[in-house]
Amino acid sequence: MRFIGYIIGRLIILFRGIKNRIFRYFLKFSFKSLGKNVKFNNKDTFTFKNISIGNDVYIAPGAFFLSSDSEIFIGNKVLFGPNVTIITGDHPIDLRGKYIYDINEKQPGEDLPVVIEDDVWIGTGAVILKGVIIKRGAIVAAGAIVTKDVPPYAIVGGIPAKVLKYRGDESEILRHEEKLYGKQITFF
Repeated sequence: MRFIGYIIGRLIILFRGIKNRIFRYFLKFSFKSLGKNVKFNNKDTFTFKNISIGNDVYIAPGAFFLSSDSEIFIGNKVLFGPNVTIITGDHPIDLRGKYIYDINEKQPGEDLPVVIEDDVWIGTGAVILKGVIIKRGAIVAAGAIVTKDVPPYAIVGGIPAKVLKYRGDESEILRHEEKLYGKQITFF
């Protein structure tokens, strides 16, 4: 009986994997651009037409990426934990004589792109708001709300997110860069 349960369990896992691959295959044409080896889930919500994703990106279940007028750019080798939110826009709050619900026009600066560079890890439940650039090698802690740019190789957390520390000292990061990219880049 245990063997039959094992076989049924393996078949269910196989079916789910095939179903997710088919789902991703057809949805990939909805994105502005989508690289190779990008994994996302049918429990994710995207406004596809304004989202560009690089290669080797994993987006865990529950992602909510909303980009009405601006774009979301995601680099290569990026990891997203579950339930990450990216929002590129805002509502006008200073128009008088209209309910917020009825305002459809955007003011300058209310929609700004979000850029996530290569080799970034975004933790569970993080929220990234309009106009933010998360530089290469950064880590965003679980539950952080990112309202400002994140420096390269910084680890940020909190509400609003601030730099907690870096992924190493300057020499360690430069060695890391040289191994990955074959050259040293000065960040500090």
